Amino acid sequence: MTDPERLDATELGAFFALMEVSSLVQHAVDQQLRTDGGLTNVQFKVLMTLREAPGGRLRMTDLADDLVVSRSGLTYQAGLLEKAGLVVRTPSPEDERSTTLSLTAEGRQRIEDVLSGHIGVVRRLLIDPLSRREITALGEALTKVRDHLRADPPRSAAPRARRRNP
Repeated sequence: MTDPERLDATELGAFFALMEVSSLVQHAVDQQLRTDGGLTNVQFKVLMTLREAPGGRLRMTDLADDLVVSRSGLTYQAGLLEKAGLVVRTPSPEDERSTTLSLTAEGRQRIEDVLSGHIGVVRRLLIDPLSRREITALGEALTKVRDHLRADPPRSAAPRARRRNP
């Protein structure tokens, strides 16, 4: 019988392996993105998400939820990307309270500049050591966990914590 208060050796090993692989791959990806494009991982994710979005634009709230980043963190990153000429912020045509982030031609080019190296790092570190069957199983398992985690309402729908005055 499984003890809900503990992880057995197999469960703990799977968790630690996931955390270690995630850290190692993330570190290598971060280095490649900085070297090849002067981008952080979050900035790369913003640009890639916009690249795949219809018209190359999304509401910032939706983008924050998609990327699982705070709204304030995305606002900061959007400011840096806008200053670099990679995105443009405009009022949302659907909701005057929202801001839309749009990919510029320079942003699209920056993605093209780093994408080959990014794919190379991911392939070398994560894809190449696995068989096609293992890649499929990994994708299915992680998709199942991701969908379970995303079943909760998006972060933007959660009420903001109120500050307590001392």
